[in-house]
Amino acid sequence: MTKSALQIARAAYQPKLPKALKGAVKVQEGEPTHSVADEEEIKKLFPNTYGMPLIRFVEGENKEFAPMNVGVILSGGQAPGGHNVISGLFDGVKKLNPANKLYGFILGPGGLVDHKYTELTAETIDEYRNTGGFDIIGSGRTKLEKEDQFEKGYEILKELGIKALVIIGGDDSNTNACVLAEYYAAKNYGIQVIGCPKTIDGDLKNEMIETSFGFDTACKTYSEVIGNIERDCNSARKYWHFIKLMGRSASHIALECALQTQPNICLISEEVEAKNMSLDDVVTYIADAVAARAAKGNNFGTVLIPEGLIEFIPAMKKLIAELNDFLAVHAEEYAAIEPNKQREYIISNLSADNAAVYASLPEGVARQLTLDRDPHGNVQVSLIETEKLLSEMVGKKLAAWKAEGKYTGKFSAQHHFFGYEGRCAAPSNFDADYCYALGYTASMLIANGKTGYMSSVRNLTAPAEEWIAGGVPITMMMNMERRHGEMKPVIQKALVRLDGAPFKAFAAARDTWAKETCYVYPGPIQYFGPSEVCDQPTKTLQLEQAK
Repeated sequence: MTKSALQIARAAYQPKLPKALKGAVKVQEGEPTHSVADEEEIKKLFPNTYGMPLIRFVEGENKEFAPMNVGVILSGGQAPGGHNVISGLFDGVKKLNPANKLYGFILGPGGLVDHKYTELTAETIDEYRNTGGFDIIGSGRTKLEKEDQFEKGYEILKELGIKALVIIGGDDSNTNACVLAEYYAAKNYGIQVIGCPKTIDGDLKNEMIETSFGFDTACKTYSEVIGNIERDCNSARKYWHFIKLMGRSASHIALECALQTQPNICLISEEVEAKNMSLDDVVTYIADAVAARAAKGNNFGTVLIPEGLIEFIPAMKKLIAELNDFLAVHAEEYAAIEPNKQREYIISNLSADNAAVYASLPEGVARQLTLDRDPHGNVQVSLIETEKLLSEMVGKKLAAWKAEGKYTGKFSAQHHFFGYEGRCAAPSNFDADYCYALGYTASMLIANGKTGYMSSVRNLTAPAEEWIAGGVPITMMMNMERRHGEMKPVIQKALVRLDGAPFKAFAAARDTWAKETCYVYPGPIQYFGPSEVCDQPTKTLQLEQAK
């Protein structure tokens, strides 16, 4: 396999570990925990894994560990640093006892159910240290939630002598990890299950999980390209760039990229919802900024848009809900109608308010809302070109203002969507270190007989030496939510907090950014050089930890 010069140099990088993990460790137990909400229901569903204490690892004395085998699964969408979680887990497991083996299940949780696996050897692991992607064993989105899946998994775990399973995933995957841990504990199967917090969206976090891995690298990757676009924008001075960023349920990526690059406008879905803004309110907000800049002779700018924005606009949310219900029943009838009459058909079958919103949408977006349902009958938000919807509607509004003599500028738009570009980037030093520490911590949780825990590494704005490693019971993060018509236990998503330090810092500066050209150009991720260039965590983390 041909490798780039950077790959060769990165392979030699030794991730930094917290001081407490460098030698033998012992467990320091904290207070018993309880779920973030719906305590009685969660307790009833997880009698064997509820209320366990928080765990912190401190320096201990050497002891011998009997040989054991461990399994690992990559679950859900990719995030930079996954390979280092596996490297840290491998090194930790081998340090406990060189006879220990690590097995990887192929293409996600489905590999466990279908008994597809490979032994991960030192030779394989060394090929993947400090690299992006999940290609060492691949990932998948199979949900582990049925008893027959748990039993099929148990068959292969027993056959391979696997004592513990590590599931590297986001909120849904870690919810599944917790359900599996509870099932195996109830059956006395003697198999531990440990989770690791992954998602570039940044919405898997709480007081014990300061950030999910991959968020740092993805935001730095996007911010580099946004900075490049801003520089182009400031050079040509004739385009407004509408940039959609990944993050369906939360706007953490858009907010972090705004803090790094200082665009003219950044929309935050959570604020749009809190202020009960209509689509027209959002369009007017952008158009006002465009007009104000044009008045100063600046017919250019940048707008950052979170991928899930459309679902946070209350009127759009209601429209989508009614469309989902209507098309679930009338999909065939709709498909049989001539394309040029489909819009009319939808409008005539919606309630008055939703019909008015639907009629106001550009033709292309209206069509996107009625096609391409996912398997659960929901609209696929990522397929809606929100960036084009907004620029088209802003253009129309500005044309109307021009006719009224309220606007004299020129408006020309360019569109971008940054998503997959950031998911498999080579991890930043921060993510390389953080992920390695998460994997190593998982091996220590296993060695100490824990199950139903998520690997936790905190104090992340301090040097890696001072990071605090331990575990947090997954039940502590859970609440009950309606999923596909049923109430289910799930890890509570962390949305952008409008009273949080990152949003407040952004809100205090955005009026200036809208009027002036205050662009910041972060440049590419740096791996070698001074610590202030190479090892900095995200602005979000720095502001949240007030460091």
